[in-house]
Amino acid sequence: MVSEGAEGRRTRTLRAESALKALTSGPASPERVRRVLEQALVYAGAAFAAVYTPGDDGELLCLVESAGVPRTLLGLRDSYPRSGTSPVADSHRSGSPVWLGPEELARCPEARRTPSRDFFLAVLPARGEDGGGSLLAVSERPDGFDTEDRKCLELIADAVGCPTPARAVEGAELPSNGFSLAMDSGRVEVGDDILELFALTRADFDGKVETLLGLTVPEDLPSLMSVVEADHMSIGDRELEFRALQPSGPPKWLSLRGRLQAGGEGQPARLVGTVGDASKLRSDVTDVARVQRLAAMLATAGTVRDVSQAVVAALRKPLQADRIALAELEGDRLVVTVLDPPEPESWPELWRMEWRSEWPDAPVRAMPTLAAALREGRAHIWPAGTPLEPALADVGPGGLAVLPLPAGNRMAGACLIGWDTPHDFGPDERALLTASAGLAGQALMRAHAFDAEHELVGMLQRQLLPRRLPKLPGAVAVARYLPTTAGLEVGGDWYDVIPLPDNHVALVIGDVQGHNASAATLMGQMRTALRAYAVEGHPPDVVVSHANRLLMDLETDLFATCCYVDVDMEEGSAWYVRAGHLPPVLRHPDGSTEVPDVEGGPPLGVVRQADFPLSVLRLQPGTVVALTTDGLVESADADIDVGLDRLAHELSVSDPAHLGLVADALLGNARRSDDVALLLLRYDGMTLRPRRESWTVWRVPEAVGHSRRFTRRVLRAWGVTPDGMDTVLLVVSELVTNALVHTDGQVRLDLTLLENKLRVSVADSSARTPVKPTSIGWEATGGRGILLVEAMSETWGTVPVSGGKQVWAELAVTL
Repeated sequence: MVSEGAEGRRTRTLRAESALKALTSGPASPERVRRVLEQALVYAGAAFAAVYTPGDDGELLCLVESAGVPRTLLGLRDSYPRSGTSPVADSHRSGSPVWLGPEELARCPEARRTPSRDFFLAVLPARGEDGGGSLLAVSERPDGFDTEDRKCLELIADAVGCPTPARAVEGAELPSNGFSLAMDSGRVEVGDDILELFALTRADFDGKVETLLGLTVPEDLPSLMSVVEADHMSIGDRELEFRALQPSGPPKWLSLRGRLQAGGEGQPARLVGTVGDASKLRSDVTDVARVQRLAAMLATAGTVRDVSQAVVAALRKPLQADRIALAELEGDRLVVTVLDPPEPESWPELWRMEWRSEWPDAPVRAMPTLAAALREGRAHIWPAGTPLEPALADVGPGGLAVLPLPAGNRMAGACLIGWDTPHDFGPDERALLTASAGLAGQALMRAHAFDAEHELVGMLQRQLLPRRLPKLPGAVAVARYLPTTAGLEVGGDWYDVIPLPDNHVALVIGDVQGHNASAATLMGQMRTALRAYAVEGHPPDVVVSHANRLLMDLETDLFATCCYVDVDMEEGSAWYVRAGHLPPVLRHPDGSTEVPDVEGGPPLGVVRQADFPLSVLRLQPGTVVALTTDGLVESADADIDVGLDRLAHELSVSDPAHLGLVADALLGNARRSDDVALLLLRYDGMTLRPRRESWTVWRVPEAVGHSRRFTRRVLRAWGVTPDGMDTVLLVVSELVTNALVHTDGQVRLDLTLLENKLRVSVADSSARTPVKPTSIGWEATGGRGILLVEAMSETWGTVPVSGGKQVWAELAVTL
């Protein structure tokens, strides 16, 4: 009666014979040799197997292929002299097997370099069409190779085929996706497809492996260096994924497959293989590569949404899942950050109905199974047919995986992965899900903290910027601010839209050096100062000069840039000043664009007595004026001129009728490595232009009477009816009298009529604002003027102008 052990061993030999027949049925190839050697690990219990064949010079037996643990751990060489006393040479010369134990190996100095560990060595002659060779196998088991192991090794030696050493030599023709790297010199030959993947031309490539390494993402360099400096590794296959930088856009994932080949006498070891676009290769990449890719993506994910999208990209397609959801755990609620696919119809009806009012906030208590998984803190996998609550069963009718995302001593969230058709969960897939959950949980906590701090920074920044833009006569303005994701410091970019008298408007955009509290504080000061100087009625060059002197007086180490544009809405013209800032970009009504090339001044806070030249713009109705900071047009791979040209092109193809959508589209291409401020104004022109007349009031006894007569003549010429004219004349009398009595210098009377609104303005050289008296006695001889103006007009006020002030009142008239 045959024992179970003997029966098992005989069955093992038969299985090995069947497997070898299947492997050797096709044509000979290096891939087939490696597959045959792997059978020694499976059926003979070997820890290492290799095949040696004579080299080109016939003096050496060279290692062609291997499988198992690295040969350097065993002290084995990549070549042995045929005339030497090594077991490989003895077996090759005699044509007989050599079986050695640890004691025999200790007495054989040529067997290995260092006696670092005990093992059993077997060398068997192998025959092939291209000549003879030797099969070497190592066992680390206490009893070495038993009888069945030796029979399996004999079968493998007959099937190995003994190919000649496949060395890649310089000048040999490579496939378009192939490479050959000399390990001693670092010189590498690559095919045209690899150059295209690295965005290189044949003329640009110098043949050095360092050139290619310099075009990869720095985080991926350690794994690449372990391959390109792989002298310590065993002969055999290499496989990994890495990212190559691109001239524009995100890095590209590439897949490297290669093998380290031994060198002969006078020949270096070479790494040969292929590099391809990982997105175009087969999806069944190794689990190690999947985890590697996920870890690399999470390392650069800044926000919670970035983390969620990275998890979806790393898991859904490789696992061939039908849906995946990732949610943060906040108290007793799950806040879903990503649903893939995003369409509501792809998710259970309960998700769309019961939770629709709160979606994407999902209460954990509605799913007890999920709540239990979160409490236990480990991945749960339910195959098809498992009875679950409807909210979960419909997510994965063919199989459901729930991954709690641990982060320290708490749960950061959960990831749900569902399949519609029955899915078989293998041990490798379970390990992948567990490893991915740990990476995602830590990244989710980091991103949540980043989002919270970034929101705080953004709130502070928004408090320093205008809450809303004013409505403008004859124009529409929109603005956008986009904080950087590269850090959590508040930035110094700002914008402003300042309505000015006489249908003028000032557009301001600027950038203070740095990203810190000092830059933000200075930004607030500069915005306030520019607004104050503009409202005083100064021209653009004077406004910017005053701001420059103010910044110099603040004695700060920071400087600022700005562009100030004063637009005349009535005339369709604009004067602007640049202080070290980008010029405005114009989009004309016909779709053509223009970036004015005119001289500008230095940044603010650099030179006290600086000149800021004025430049003029002509605006036709439909013209768009775009002002931006350098964060939108400058990046590490493109200078400002290229960015301005790109901005001008995007403006030219946009639809200015929807200015908000245009601003959103322009910010869609922002690099987010710096703050971005964007201000757009579409000049439409004023359909109704106001009528204006002015009168210089001379300081003579009849000055008030002259002002009344001037006002009466103007109103008659404009077609104003006599009804209410007495009220206008009374207001003119009081305003002119106050200016003459309480101020010195020139006084000017301005009349402006727009539709049925008349504006009476009196300007003088005194900055003192008129004060409305709180009470007046019957015996008082003055103080009633402002009270009369307030009673007779719809509204009145005062504004500073050029060192003085202007007191104005608006009244309704009949035409």
